[in-house]
Amino acid sequence: METGKIKKRGWATHQQRWFGKWHLYLGIIAGAVLSLVGLTGSILVFGDEIDRALNKELFHALEQQKRYSIEEIAAIVPQKYPDKKIDYVYLPQQGNPNITYVCYNFANEEQFFINPYTAELAGKRLYHSSFIGFVTELHTNLLISGWGQYVVGLATLCLLILTVSGLRLWVPQQYKKWKQWKSVLTINFKSGFKRQNYDWHNVLGIYSAPVVVVLSLTGFAMSFGPVFIAFLFMLTGKSPQSVQEVFNLKSEWVAGAQKLSPVTAAAVAKNKFPEAVLRGVAYPVDKDGAYRFDMSSAGVSKEGNRIMVGVDQYSGKVLLNSETDFSNIANSYLTWIVPLHLGSFGGMPTRILALLGGLIPLALFITGFIVWWPRFKKQKGKNRAVPPRPSKDETLLQAIKALAPGPYFAFYFKRGIKYGAFLLVGVFLSGLLYGLLSGILLQPAVFSVLYTGISLIINFMIASVVFIAAYLLPLLFRSSYKPALKYFSLSFSLLLLFAPFVAAIALLSKHLF
Repeated sequence: METGKIKKRGWATHQQRWFGKWHLYLGIIAGAVLSLVGLTGSILVFGDEIDRALNKELFHALEQQKRYSIEEIAAIVPQKYPDKKIDYVYLPQQGNPNITYVCYNFANEEQFFINPYTAELAGKRLYHSSFIGFVTELHTNLLISGWGQYVVGLATLCLLILTVSGLRLWVPQQYKKWKQWKSVLTINFKSGFKRQNYDWHNVLGIYSAPVVVVLSLTGFAMSFGPVFIAFLFMLTGKSPQSVQEVFNLKSEWVAGAQKLSPVTAAAVAKNKFPEAVLRGVAYPVDKDGAYRFDMSSAGVSKEGNRIMVGVDQYSGKVLLNSETDFSNIANSYLTWIVPLHLGSFGGMPTRILALLGGLIPLALFITGFIVWWPRFKKQKGKNRAVPPRPSKDETLLQAIKALAPGPYFAFYFKRGIKYGAFLLVGVFLSGLLYGLLSGILLQPAVFSVLYTGISLIINFMIASVVFIAAYLLPLLFRSSYKPALKYFSLSFSLLLLFAPFVAAIALLSKHLF
Protein backbone atom coordinates (compact mmCIF):
# COMPACT_ATOMS: atom_id res chain seq x y z
CA MET A 1 0.00 0.00 0.00
CA GLU A 2 1.30 3.47 -0.86
CA THR A 3 2.43 5.87 1.82
CA GLY A 4 0.17 8.58 0.44
CA LYS A 5 -2.87 6.50 1.26
CA ILE A 6 -1.53 5.71 4.69
CA LYS A 7 -1.27 9.40 5.49
CA LYS A 8 -5.03 9.77 5.05
CA ARG A 9 -5.70 7.62 8.08
CA GLY A 10 -8.23 9.38 10.31
CA TRP A 11 -7.36 10.96 13.65
CA ALA A 12 -9.94 8.86 15.50
CA THR A 13 -8.10 5.63 14.72
CA HIS A 14 -4.80 7.30 15.48
CA GLN A 15 -6.09 8.33 18.89
CA GLN A 16 -7.17 4.79 19.66
CA ARG A 17 -3.74 3.51 18.72
CA TRP A 18 -1.60 6.14 20.42
CA PHE A 19 -2.91 8.84 22.68
CA GLY A 20 -6.03 6.94 23.63
CA LYS A 21 -4.08 3.98 24.97
CA TRP A 22 -1.49 6.14 26.69
CA HIS A 23 -4.26 8.17 28.31
CA LEU A 24 -6.15 5.08 29.43
CA TYR A 25 -3.32 2.93 30.78
CA LEU A 26 -1.37 5.72 32.44
CA GLY A 27 -4.56 6.96 34.06
CA ILE A 28 -5.25 3.51 35.50
CA ILE A 29 -1.67 2.83 36.59
CA ALA A 30 -0.67 6.24 37.94
CA GLY A 31 -4.07 7.72 38.79
CA ALA A 32 -4.14 6.73 42.47
CA VAL A 33 -0.58 7.96 43.10
CA LEU A 34 -1.25 11.22 41.27
CA SER A 35 -4.42 11.76 43.29
CA LEU A 36 -2.46 11.41 46.53
CA VAL A 37 0.45 13.56 45.34
CA GLY A 38 -1.92 16.23 44.02
CA LEU A 39 -4.01 16.33 47.18
CA THR A 40 -0.96 16.68 49.43
CA GLY A 41 0.46 19.28 47.04
CA SER A 42 -2.68 21.38 47.43
CA ILE A 43 -2.19 21.33 51.20
CA LEU A 44 1.46 22.36 50.84
CA VAL A 45 0.56 25.42 48.76
CA PHE A 46 -0.50 26.96 52.08
CA GLY A 47 1.69 24.63 54.14
CA ASP A 48 3.57 27.38 56.00
CA GLU A 49 0.36 29.10 57.03
CA ILE A 50 -1.20 25.80 58.14
CA ASP A 51 1.92 24.83 60.10
CA ARG A 52 2.04 28.17 61.90
CA ALA A 53 -1.69 28.03 62.67
CA LEU A 54 -1.45 24.50 64.12
CA ASN A 55 1.71 25.30 66.12
CA LYS A 56 1.26 28.91 67.16
CA GLU A 57 3.17 28.35 70.41
CA LEU A 58 6.27 27.37 68.41
CA PHE A 59 6.24 30.06 65.74
CA HIS A 60 4.88 33.05 67.64
CA ALA A 61 6.80 35.33 70.01
CA LEU A 62 5.59 38.51 71.70
CA GLU A 63 7.15 41.59 70.16
CA GLN A 64 9.70 43.35 72.34
CA GLN A 65 12.15 46.22 72.02
CA LYS A 66 15.16 44.56 70.32
CA ARG A 67 15.00 41.68 67.88
CA TYR A 68 18.14 39.68 67.20
CA SER A 69 19.19 39.33 63.60
CA ILE A 70 19.45 35.85 62.13
CA GLU A 71 23.27 35.92 62.16
CA GLU A 72 23.24 36.96 65.82
CA ILE A 73 20.95 34.06 66.63
CA ALA A 74 23.26 31.76 64.64
CA ALA A 75 26.13 32.91 66.87
CA ILE A 76 24.27 32.82 70.21
CA VAL A 77 22.43 29.48 69.97
CA PRO A 78 25.49 27.14 69.75
CA GLN A 79 27.00 28.87 72.78
CA LYS A 80 23.78 28.94 74.77
CA TYR A 81 22.76 25.38 73.90
CA PRO A 82 26.00 23.43 73.35
CA ASP A 83 24.15 20.12 73.71
CA LYS A 84 21.99 20.88 70.64
CA LYS A 85 23.39 19.92 67.24
CA ILE A 86 22.30 22.58 64.76
CA ASP A 87 23.10 22.57 61.05
CA TYR A 88 20.94 25.42 59.78
CA VAL A 89 19.10 28.50 61.05
CA TYR A 90 16.19 29.83 59.03
CA LEU A 91 13.74 32.73 59.07
CA PRO A 92 10.34 31.21 58.16
CA GLN A 93 8.57 34.44 57.25
CA GLN A 94 9.99 37.75 56.20
CA GLY A 95 8.56 40.96 57.66
CA ASN A 96 6.73 39.33 60.60
CA PRO A 97 8.07 40.73 63.93
CA ASN A 98 6.45 37.91 65.91
CA ILE A 99 7.93 35.01 63.96
CA THR A 100 10.50 32.80 65.70
CA TYR A 101 13.71 31.51 64.17
CA VAL A 102 13.88 27.83 63.30
CA CYS A 103 17.04 25.76 63.83
CA TYR A 104 17.42 22.40 62.08
CA ASN A 105 19.32 19.24 62.83
CA PHE A 106 19.30 17.57 59.41
CA ALA A 107 20.45 14.18 60.72
CA ASN A 108 17.28 13.46 62.72
CA GLU A 109 15.03 16.27 61.37
CA GLU A 110 14.78 17.88 64.81
CA GLN A 111 13.69 21.51 64.88
CA PHE A 112 14.35 24.07 67.60
CA PHE A 113 12.34 27.28 67.77
CA ILE A 114 14.19 30.31 69.12
CA ASN A 115 12.57 33.46 70.51
CA PRO A 116 13.96 36.33 68.38
CA TYR A 117 13.99 38.77 71.32
CA THR A 118 15.38 36.64 74.15
CA ALA A 119 17.19 33.86 72.23
CA GLU A 120 15.37 31.43 74.55
CA LEU A 121 14.18 28.03 73.36
CA ALA A 122 10.47 28.37 72.55
CA GLY A 123 9.97 24.69 71.76
CA LYS A 124 11.17 21.77 69.68
CA ARG A 125 9.78 18.95 67.57
CA LEU A 126 10.69 16.28 65.05
CA TYR A 127 9.66 17.72 61.70
CA HIS A 128 8.50 14.41 60.20
CA SER A 129 6.16 13.88 63.15
CA SER A 130 4.29 17.14 62.50
CA PHE A 131 1.25 17.28 60.24
CA ILE A 132 2.99 19.36 57.56
CA GLY A 133 6.11 17.21 57.83
CA PHE A 134 4.03 14.09 57.22
CA VAL A 135 2.22 15.72 54.27
CA THR A 136 5.54 16.87 52.80
CA GLU A 137 7.04 13.38 53.00
CA LEU A 138 3.90 11.91 51.46
CA HIS A 139 3.99 14.44 48.64
CA THR A 140 7.69 14.17 47.82
CA ASN A 141 8.44 10.47 48.31
CA LEU A 142 5.25 8.62 49.40
CA LEU A 143 6.94 7.94 52.78
CA ILE A 144 9.52 5.78 50.95
CA SER A 145 13.02 7.06 51.61
CA GLY A 146 15.49 6.98 48.74
CA TRP A 147 13.76 5.87 45.56
CA GLY A 148 10.30 7.12 46.57
CA GLN A 149 11.02 10.58 45.14
CA TYR A 150 11.70 9.03 41.73
CA VAL A 151 8.36 7.22 41.83
CA VAL A 152 6.70 10.59 42.45
CA GLY A 153 8.79 12.13 39.67
CA LEU A 154 7.73 9.50 37.15
CA ALA A 155 4.12 9.90 38.31
CA THR A 156 4.28 13.65 37.59
CA LEU A 157 5.65 12.84 34.15
CA CYS A 158 2.65 10.58 33.66
CA LEU A 159 0.43 13.50 34.66
CA LEU A 160 1.99 15.61 31.92
CA ILE A 161 1.45 12.85 29.34
CA LEU A 162 -2.13 12.37 30.55
CA THR A 163 -2.86 16.09 30.20
CA VAL A 164 -1.33 16.43 26.74
CA SER A 165 -2.86 13.19 25.47
CA GLY A 166 -6.24 14.18 26.91
CA LEU A 167 -6.15 17.47 25.03
CA ARG A 168 -5.06 15.73 21.84
CA LEU A 169 -7.93 13.28 22.19
CA TRP A 170 -10.37 16.11 22.72
CA VAL A 171 -9.29 18.66 20.10
CA PRO A 172 -9.68 16.65 16.85
CA GLN A 173 -13.18 15.55 17.74
CA GLN A 174 -14.47 19.09 17.56
CA TYR A 175 -15.78 20.80 14.44
CA LYS A 176 -16.20 24.34 13.23
CA LYS A 177 -19.66 25.09 14.56
CA TRP A 178 -19.82 26.98 17.86
CA LYS A 179 -22.67 24.79 19.07
CA GLN A 180 -20.44 21.73 18.97
CA TRP A 181 -17.59 23.55 20.69
CA LYS A 182 -19.99 24.79 23.35
CA SER A 183 -21.14 21.25 24.08
CA VAL A 184 -17.61 20.20 25.06
CA LEU A 185 -16.71 23.38 26.92
CA THR A 186 -19.74 23.28 29.20
CA ILE A 187 -21.68 20.76 31.27
CA ASN A 188 -25.21 19.80 30.36
CA PHE A 189 -26.89 19.60 33.75
CA LYS A 190 -30.11 18.34 32.17
CA SER A 191 -28.48 15.14 30.95
CA GLY A 192 -28.12 11.88 32.88
CA PHE A 193 -25.41 10.96 35.37
CA LYS A 194 -23.08 9.24 32.88
CA ARG A 195 -23.16 12.13 30.45
CA GLN A 196 -22.66 14.72 33.18
CA ASN A 197 -19.74 12.71 34.55
CA TYR A 198 -18.20 12.57 31.05
CA ASP A 199 -18.70 16.34 30.69
CA TRP A 200 -17.06 16.98 34.06
CA HIS A 201 -14.06 14.87 33.04
CA ASN A 202 -13.62 16.85 29.83
CA VAL A 203 -14.31 20.30 31.24
CA LEU A 204 -12.08 19.87 34.30
CA GLY A 205 -9.27 18.52 32.15
CA ILE A 206 -9.53 21.31 29.58
CA TYR A 207 -9.74 24.31 31.92
CA SER A 208 -7.14 23.03 34.37
CA ALA A 209 -4.62 22.00 31.68
CA PRO A 210 -2.44 25.17 31.81
CA VAL A 211 -1.91 24.88 35.56
CA VAL A 212 -1.53 21.10 35.60
CA VAL A 213 1.06 21.19 32.79
CA VAL A 214 3.29 23.61 34.74
CA LEU A 215 2.81 21.76 38.05
CA SER A 216 3.70 18.42 36.48
CA LEU A 217 6.75 19.84 34.66
CA THR A 218 8.15 21.52 37.76
CA GLY A 219 7.36 18.47 39.90
CA PHE A 220 9.29 16.26 37.49
CA ALA A 221 12.19 18.74 37.42
CA MET A 222 12.32 18.86 41.23
CA SER A 223 12.20 15.08 41.68
CA PHE A 224 15.11 14.69 39.26
CA GLY A 225 16.76 17.95 40.33
CA PRO A 226 20.42 16.86 39.99
CA VAL A 227 19.81 15.72 36.41
CA PHE A 228 18.07 18.95 35.40
CA ILE A 229 20.69 21.14 37.10
CA ALA A 230 23.45 19.19 35.34
CA PHE A 231 21.77 19.81 31.97
CA LEU A 232 21.34 23.51 32.77
CA PHE A 233 25.07 23.73 33.46
CA MET A 234 25.84 21.82 30.25
CA LEU A 235 23.76 24.28 28.24
CA THR A 236 26.31 26.95 29.15
CA GLY A 237 29.32 24.81 28.29
CA LYS A 238 30.13 23.52 31.78
CA SER A 239 30.59 19.87 32.69
CA PRO A 240 28.04 18.09 34.95
CA GLN A 241 30.85 17.53 37.48
CA SER A 242 31.11 21.29 37.95
CA VAL A 243 27.77 21.19 39.78
CA GLN A 244 29.29 19.09 42.55
CA GLU A 245 32.35 21.31 42.66
CA VAL A 246 30.20 24.39 43.15
CA PHE A 247 28.24 22.94 46.07
CA ASN A 248 31.11 21.06 47.72
CA LEU A 249 32.63 24.15 49.33
CA LYS A 250 35.91 23.76 51.19
CA SER A 251 37.53 26.23 53.57
CA GLU A 252 41.31 26.55 53.60
CA TRP A 253 42.25 25.23 57.02
CA VAL A 254 45.62 25.90 58.61
CA ALA A 255 46.81 24.86 62.04
CA GLY A 256 45.78 27.34 64.69
CA ALA A 257 43.32 29.18 62.47
CA GLN A 258 40.44 30.84 64.28
CA LYS A 259 36.93 30.21 63.03
CA LEU A 260 34.93 33.30 62.12
CA SER A 261 31.68 33.87 63.96
CA PRO A 262 28.43 33.72 61.95
CA VAL A 263 28.07 37.49 62.44
CA THR A 264 31.48 38.21 60.89
CA ALA A 265 31.00 35.73 58.04
CA ALA A 266 27.49 37.05 57.35
CA ALA A 267 28.90 40.59 57.06
CA VAL A 268 30.97 39.37 54.09
CA ALA A 269 27.85 38.04 52.35
CA LYS A 270 25.80 41.14 53.17
CA ASN A 271 28.58 43.36 51.86
CA LYS A 272 28.28 41.53 48.53
CA PHE A 273 24.52 42.04 48.40
CA PRO A 274 23.60 45.00 50.65
CA GLU A 275 20.03 45.17 49.32
CA ALA A 276 19.31 41.44 49.90
CA VAL A 277 17.67 39.94 52.98
CA LEU A 278 19.44 37.14 54.83
CA ARG A 279 17.02 34.23 55.27
CA GLY A 280 19.18 31.25 56.27
CA VAL A 281 22.58 30.34 57.70
CA ALA A 282 24.16 26.91 57.20
CA TYR A 283 27.05 26.11 59.56
CA PRO A 284 30.26 24.48 58.28
CA VAL A 285 29.85 20.69 58.54
CA ASP A 286 33.45 20.20 59.74
CA LYS A 287 36.81 21.99 59.95
CA ASP A 288 37.06 21.92 56.14
CA GLY A 289 33.51 23.09 55.56
CA ALA A 290 32.26 26.60 54.83
CA TYR A 291 29.40 28.88 55.79
CA ARG A 292 26.50 29.09 53.35
CA PHE A 293 24.16 32.07 53.46
CA ASP A 294 20.77 31.99 51.74
CA MET A 295 19.56 35.43 50.75
CA SER A 296 16.71 36.90 48.74
CA SER A 297 16.50 40.10 46.72
CA ALA A 298 13.72 41.82 44.81
CA GLY A 299 12.87 40.25 41.46
CA VAL A 300 10.09 39.50 38.99
CA SER A 301 8.83 36.64 41.13
CA LYS A 302 6.89 37.74 44.22
CA GLU A 303 9.19 35.39 46.15
CA GLY A 304 12.20 37.42 44.99
CA ASN A 305 15.51 36.16 43.63
CA ARG A 306 17.28 33.50 45.65
CA ILE A 307 21.00 34.07 46.22
CA MET A 308 23.54 31.67 47.72
CA VAL A 309 26.86 32.87 49.13
CA GLY A 310 29.57 30.54 50.48
CA VAL A 311 32.20 31.98 52.83
CA ASP A 312 35.46 30.45 54.06
CA GLN A 313 35.01 29.94 57.80
CA TYR A 314 38.60 31.12 58.55
CA SER A 315 39.61 33.76 56.01
CA GLY A 316 36.19 35.15 55.09
CA LYS A 317 36.93 34.60 51.41
CA VAL A 318 33.86 34.29 49.18
CA LEU A 319 33.86 30.71 47.85
CA LEU A 320 30.48 30.77 46.13
CA ASN A 321 28.42 33.55 44.63
CA SER A 322 25.42 32.08 42.84
CA GLU A 323 24.88 35.30 40.88
CA THR A 324 28.27 34.96 39.18
CA ASP A 325 29.26 31.29 39.61
CA PHE A 326 25.98 30.02 38.21
CA SER A 327 24.91 30.84 34.70
CA ASN A 328 21.72 32.89 34.44
CA ILE A 329 19.78 29.86 33.27
CA ALA A 330 21.09 27.67 36.11
CA ASN A 331 20.63 30.38 38.72
CA SER A 332 17.03 30.86 37.60
CA TYR A 333 16.33 27.26 38.66
CA LEU A 334 17.04 28.28 42.28
CA THR A 335 14.73 31.28 42.05
CA TRP A 336 11.79 29.89 40.07
CA ILE A 337 11.37 26.13 40.44
CA VAL A 338 9.68 26.03 43.87
CA PRO A 339 7.60 29.24 43.43
CA LEU A 340 6.31 27.91 40.09
CA HIS A 341 5.40 24.58 41.66
CA LEU A 342 3.63 26.15 44.64
CA GLY A 343 2.22 29.12 42.74
CA SER A 344 3.87 31.63 45.07
CA PHE A 345 5.69 33.42 42.21
CA GLY A 346 2.55 35.44 41.45
CA GLY A 347 1.11 35.89 44.92
CA MET A 348 -2.35 34.82 46.03
CA PRO A 349 -3.96 34.39 42.56
CA THR A 350 -1.43 31.82 41.37
CA ARG A 351 -1.31 30.11 44.77
CA ILE A 352 -5.06 29.51 44.53
CA LEU A 353 -4.58 28.19 40.98
CA ALA A 354 -1.87 25.81 42.21
CA LEU A 355 -4.14 24.63 45.04
CA LEU A 356 -6.97 23.92 42.60
CA GLY A 357 -4.55 22.30 40.17
CA GLY A 358 -3.48 19.86 42.86
CA LEU A 359 -7.08 18.70 43.31
CA ILE A 360 -7.59 18.04 39.60
CA PRO A 361 -5.85 14.60 39.40
CA LEU A 362 -8.22 13.20 42.04
CA ALA A 363 -11.29 14.61 40.28
CA LEU A 364 -10.15 13.28 36.88
CA PHE A 365 -9.23 9.89 38.34
CA ILE A 366 -12.75 9.47 39.80
CA THR A 367 -14.62 10.74 36.74
CA GLY A 368 -12.31 8.84 34.38
CA PHE A 369 -12.81 5.60 36.28
CA ILE A 370 -16.58 6.03 36.07
CA VAL A 371 -16.26 6.48 32.30
CA TRP A 372 -13.89 3.52 31.86
CA TRP A 373 -15.39 0.83 34.12
CA PRO A 374 -18.64 0.17 32.20
CA ARG A 375 -16.69 0.10 28.94
CA PHE A 376 -14.19 -2.33 30.42
CA LYS A 377 -16.95 -4.72 31.55
CA LYS A 378 -18.60 -4.46 28.15
CA GLN A 379 -15.30 -5.12 26.35
CA LYS A 380 -14.66 -8.10 28.61
CA GLY A 381 -17.87 -9.67 27.39
CA LYS A 382 -16.92 -9.01 23.77
CA ASN A 383 -13.65 -10.89 24.19
CA ARG A 384 -15.60 -14.14 24.39
CA ALA A 385 -17.26 -13.48 21.04
CA VAL A 386 -15.85 -14.19 17.56
CA PRO A 387 -13.34 -11.46 16.63
CA PRO A 388 -14.69 -9.08 13.97
CA ARG A 389 -13.11 -8.73 10.55
CA PRO A 390 -10.26 -6.22 10.38
CA SER A 391 -11.48 -2.73 9.55
CA LYS A 392 -10.11 -0.58 6.77
CA ASP A 393 -8.18 1.48 9.30
CA GLU A 394 -6.69 -1.67 10.83
CA THR A 395 -5.48 -2.65 7.36
CA LEU A 396 -3.83 0.76 7.02
CA LEU A 397 -2.11 0.36 10.37
CA GLN A 398 -0.74 -3.00 9.29
CA ALA A 399 0.48 -1.41 6.08
CA ILE A 400 2.44 1.16 8.12
CA LYS A 401 4.12 -1.62 10.06
CA ALA A 402 5.05 -3.33 6.78
CA LEU A 403 6.94 -0.28 5.46
CA ALA A 404 10.68 -0.53 4.89
CA PRO A 405 12.87 1.07 7.63
CA GLY A 406 13.47 4.32 5.67
CA PRO A 407 9.82 5.15 4.86
CA TYR A 408 8.77 3.87 8.29
CA PHE A 409 11.23 6.27 9.99
CA ALA A 410 10.14 9.16 7.73
CA PHE A 411 6.45 8.52 8.40
CA TYR A 412 6.82 8.80 12.16
CA PHE A 413 9.37 11.59 11.91
CA LYS A 414 6.73 13.75 10.19
CA ARG A 415 4.18 12.70 12.80
CA GLY A 416 6.65 13.67 15.50
CA ILE A 417 7.03 17.15 14.05
CA LYS A 418 3.25 17.59 14.23
CA TYR A 419 3.12 16.28 17.80
CA GLY A 420 6.07 18.50 18.75
CA ALA A 421 4.45 21.62 17.33
CA PHE A 422 1.29 20.88 19.29
CA LEU A 423 3.35 20.26 22.44
CA LEU A 424 5.51 23.37 22.00
CA VAL A 425 2.54 25.68 21.56
CA GLY A 426 0.67 23.92 24.35
CA VAL A 427 3.35 24.21 27.04
CA PHE A 428 4.13 27.82 26.10
CA LEU A 429 0.47 28.83 26.32
CA SER A 430 0.14 26.88 29.57
CA GLY A 431 2.83 29.01 31.19
CA LEU A 432 1.29 32.21 29.86
CA LEU A 433 -2.16 31.33 31.16
CA TYR A 434 -0.80 30.15 34.52
CA GLY A 435 0.74 33.55 35.18
CA LEU A 436 -2.03 35.61 33.57
CA LEU A 437 -3.84 36.59 36.78
CA SER A 438 -0.61 37.77 38.40
CA GLY A 439 0.63 39.69 35.35
CA ILE A 440 3.79 37.52 35.23
CA LEU A 441 3.50 35.77 31.88
CA LEU A 442 6.87 35.39 30.17
CA GLN A 443 8.88 33.53 32.81
CA PRO A 444 6.36 30.70 33.44
CA ALA A 445 5.97 30.26 29.67
CA VAL A 446 9.73 30.17 29.03
CA PHE A 447 10.35 27.76 31.89
CA SER A 448 7.64 25.45 30.60
CA VAL A 449 9.36 25.26 27.21
CA LEU A 450 12.80 24.88 28.84
CA TYR A 451 11.83 22.04 31.19
CA THR A 452 9.94 20.27 28.42
CA GLY A 453 12.98 20.61 26.17
CA ILE A 454 15.34 19.15 28.78
CA SER A 455 12.91 16.28 29.36
CA LEU A 456 12.90 15.59 25.61
CA ILE A 457 16.71 15.63 25.52
CA ILE A 458 16.75 12.98 28.25
CA ASN A 459 14.04 11.06 26.39
CA PHE A 460 16.12 11.10 23.18
CA MET A 461 19.12 9.70 25.04
CA ILE A 462 16.96 6.82 26.28
CA ALA A 463 15.49 6.31 22.81
CA SER A 464 18.99 6.14 21.33
CA VAL A 465 20.00 3.41 23.77
CA VAL A 466 16.85 1.42 22.95
CA PHE A 467 17.39 1.91 19.21
CA ILE A 468 21.03 0.77 19.36
CA ALA A 469 20.12 -2.21 21.51
CA ALA A 470 17.42 -3.23 19.04
CA TYR A 471 20.07 -3.42 16.31
CA LEU A 472 22.92 -4.90 18.32
CA LEU A 473 20.83 -7.60 19.99
CA PRO A 474 18.51 -8.78 17.19
CA LEU A 475 17.72 -12.10 18.86
CA LEU A 476 16.41 -10.43 21.99
CA PHE A 477 14.76 -7.45 20.29
CA ARG A 478 13.56 -9.00 17.03
CA SER A 479 9.88 -8.50 17.91
CA SER A 480 10.54 -4.95 19.17
CA TYR A 481 12.54 -3.71 16.19
CA LYS A 482 9.78 -1.54 14.64
CA PRO A 483 8.55 -0.08 17.95
CA ALA A 484 12.16 0.85 18.80
CA LEU A 485 12.57 2.55 15.42
CA LYS A 486 9.27 4.38 15.87
CA TYR A 487 10.26 5.52 19.37
CA PHE A 488 13.61 6.78 18.07
CA SER A 489 12.02 8.56 15.11
CA LEU A 490 9.45 10.36 17.24
CA SER A 491 12.06 11.27 19.88
CA PHE A 492 14.47 12.58 17.25
CA SER A 493 11.85 14.81 15.64
CA LEU A 494 10.75 16.21 19.02
CA LEU A 495 14.37 16.92 19.93
CA LEU A 496 15.05 18.76 16.66
CA LEU A 497 11.96 20.89 17.15
CA PHE A 498 12.67 21.89 20.76
CA ALA A 499 16.49 22.15 20.61
CA PRO A 500 16.59 25.60 18.94
CA PHE A 501 14.21 27.02 21.54
CA VAL A 502 16.19 25.56 24.44
CA ALA A 503 19.40 27.00 22.95
CA ALA A 504 17.74 30.40 22.46
CA ILE A 505 16.53 30.44 26.07
CA ALA A 506 20.06 29.62 27.27
CA LEU A 507 21.53 32.47 25.18
CA LEU A 508 18.87 35.00 26.17
CA SER A 509 18.53 33.93 29.81
CA LYS A 510 20.20 37.14 31.04
CA HIS A 511 17.34 39.16 29.55
CA LEU A 512 14.56 36.65 30.32
CA PHE A 513 15.30 36.16 34.02
